[in-house]
Amino acid sequence: MANAQNLNPFARRETHDKQSLLIYKILTILTWVLVLAVSIGCSVSGAGRRTIWGQNKANPTPFSLNPFITDIYWVVLLILQAGYIWHLFSSNSEWSTSAANVGSHFILNNLFQFAFVLLWVHSRFWIAELMLVLNFFNLAALYLRHSTTPRFVHIPVVSGPLAWTFVAILWDGAAMVGAHGLVARILANVVVWSIMVFGFLFLVAFKDYTMGFELTLLSLALAVHQIGIKVIAFQWIFAFVIMSVLFLATLAIAIPGALGQEVTVRREGDVVDQDRERQPLLDDQ
Repeated sequence: MANAQNLNPFARRETHDKQSLLIYKILTILTWVLVLAVSIGCSVSGAGRRTIWGQNKANPTPFSLNPFITDIYWVVLLILQAGYIWHLFSSNSEWSTSAANVGSHFILNNLFQFAFVLLWVHSRFWIAELMLVLNFFNLAALYLRHSTTPRFVHIPVVSGPLAWTFVAILWDGAAMVGAHGLVARILANVVVWSIMVFGFLFLVAFKDYTMGFELTLLSLALAVHQIGIKVIAFQWIFAFVIMSVLFLATLAIAIPGALGQEVTVRREGDVVDQDRERQPLLDDQ
């Protein structure tokens, strides 16, 4: 059993030897650079070149996103991920171990994201959707197994990519089925509320304000772009409502925690001070 766990790249470990850390460092940097390169390369327009936002414009759907706001989300996320990678090289063994424990999931996430971007710009929406769904399961497993990672790991590796992947499934899925007709728009008016449900799942179950803020920003990207597509429609109104409710609910959790006023019921034997320092959320039940 112990040998099987040692061979499992997704297993949580108390320590990592130099060889495994080196492998994580190399693969993490390589796959992150792949995502960075393909994201930049597929965002720059050129003669005969297909771009991420060119596809967004060519395939307007009820889940098309605003390029500017979505780019801000990704620029911040990539910068935070660079900070995460730096912690892999930290001389602090606790930091490097926390970073390495999620390394396999992060590497897999990068590969899925790299494949998604290439498939998206080449209109391979069905296969792109498969990549997103597989990555969603990868990130959901990561979240459930490592929900109490430090903030420098949780935001760039866990919650940030998970929030994006959920919204991207709706974005690509709408393009995949060609959601342009009345029936498709009515269905989209219902499905869009899944963003709020998804956000509240993490706000209520995990007190995870980071997911709340991330989904708020992505809901804003959806709402702003939908106004330009169809002014007389419910989609942008619903998206603004979802954004507002998520934002207020997130503040209701984040502010008391920041002021040290949250009321928490802890299990007997929990270590409060160390858990508080390592907890990415505002409740460490």
